[in-house]
Amino acid sequence: MKKKNKDRISVLTLGCSKNTVDSENLIGIIKSAGFNISNDFNNTDCLIINTCGFIKPAKEESVQVIAEATEAKKNGNLKKIIVTGCLAQRYKEELEKQITNVDLFTGLNSSKEIIEYLKPDFKKELIEERFLLTPKHYAYLKISEGCNHKCSFCAIPLIRGKHLSRSKADILLEARKLAEKGVKELNIIAQDTTFYGVDTYGSSQLSDLLKHLSDIDKFEWIRLLYTYPLNFPLEVLDVINERQNICKYIDIPLQHVSSRILKNMKRKMNHGQTSDMIDLIREKISNAAIRSTFIVGFPGETDKDFKILFDFIKNKKLDRLGVFTYSREEDTTAYQLGDTVPEAVKIERRNLLMEEQMSISLERNKSFIGRKLKVIIDDKNNDGQYIGRTEHDAPEVDNSVIIHSKRKIPIGSFQNVEITDGLEYDLFGAIS
Repeated sequence: MKKKNKDRISVLTLGCSKNTVDSENLIGIIKSAGFNISNDFNNTDCLIINTCGFIKPAKEESVQVIAEATEAKKNGNLKKIIVTGCLAQRYKEELEKQITNVDLFTGLNSSKEIIEYLKPDFKKELIEERFLLTPKHYAYLKISEGCNHKCSFCAIPLIRGKHLSRSKADILLEARKLAEKGVKELNIIAQDTTFYGVDTYGSSQLSDLLKHLSDIDKFEWIRLLYTYPLNFPLEVLDVINERQNICKYIDIPLQHVSSRILKNMKRKMNHGQTSDMIDLIREKISNAAIRSTFIVGFPGETDKDFKILFDFIKNKKLDRLGVFTYSREEDTTAYQLGDTVPEAVKIERRNLLMEEQMSISLERNKSFIGRKLKVIIDDKNNDGQYIGRTEHDAPEVDNSVIIHSKRKIPIGSFQNVEITDGLEYDLFGAIS
C-alpha cells in the first residue's frame, strides 16, 4: 500500500448482503462527516474492515484480512485500522488481546463511535444516507435486524441479538430513495424476512409490506431472500404469484430434511413438513424458482440421515442450492454435541449433493434453449459479452446469462434474450 492521499478512508466488506448494507450506511455517515471515501484499498489512510463472524471459514478470512492490514501498517503504508462488524462484535476482547496493531475494535451499529474516533471534535448531526456498493441498478433493502430463532448450530442471535423489525414508514421511505437513485431491482433481506412485524404488530406483516413495495412502480423486480420455513406466512405466496414485479423466486434455507437432525438442530420441523412446504410453494406460485441451503456433517449425522437428504435433493429438484459443511461454533447449543463427523466425510457429502445438483441444473438450463427470457444486464466481460440474470437468479449467488449482442446494451437495462445453450450454472443467449 502506498500512502498518497490524507484523510481518505476505505471500507472493506466481508460476508453477506446484510454486511453490505451495514457498510453502505457506514460510508454514507463517513461522507456526511466530511471524509473522502477511497475504493482503492492500496491508496488510503484508514482502512475499516467490516468483518464476518458466522462460521469458521468466514472468521478465518476476516482474521487473514486483518493480519494483512496490520502488516501494511507496520510497513508504513497504512495509517489507521478499524475493525467492525460481526467478528468484532463477537470476539472483541479476544481480538484486542491478540492483535495489538489495530487502532479500534468495535461491533455492530457503531457508526457514531467510529466517527468520534476519527474526528473527536465532530459536532454535526450525522446523516445516514446510503452509499451503494452494488451496481446502481440493484440494491438490498434490510427490513429487520437480529433473529429470535434458536437453531442449535447458529451464532447469529449471539452476534446480532433478538429480532427487531423496522417500521414500514422507514422501509418505504428508504425504498423510494433507492428508486429515485435508479434502482430497478430490490432485494429484500433480513436474518429472517418472514418474521417481519411479528415483534411489533403481533403477526407477520411481510405480505402487506411487499404490496406497498410493489406499488412503487419504478421497481421492475422485487426479490425476497432469507425466508424461514417455520410458520411461513402463506399469504406471501399469493402476493408473489399475483404481483408482476415480484420475482417468482423463494430463498428458503432448509438446512436439513432428516427429522432426527432437524430436531437436534432445533428447527421445529420434520421431514414431512419440509417436503410439504416445497410442494406448496410450487402449487401456489406458477413457475417458481426455489433456492435453499443445507448443512452436512451436523453432529451425529449418519449415512441414513444423509441419504434422506440426498434423496430429497434428487426428487424435489430445487432450482438453486448451496451446501455448507458443519462449523462448530462456541456458545451455540450444538457445541456440546462435539464435531463427530470427520471433515473428509463432510466434504464428500457436500460434493455428492453438489454433483447431483449440477445434473439437475444442467437439465433445467437445457430446457430453456430456444426460449426468450427477460434478463437484467449486470456487466460486460473482457470478451465483449454481456452478463445478466433472469428473475430466477439473485445477484452474486445464482446463475448467469452470458449474452452475445452486435449492438451496445446499457448496463442495468432489461432485455429479451433468446437462449441458445445451457451449462450447469450458465445460460447462453443472443440479442439480435
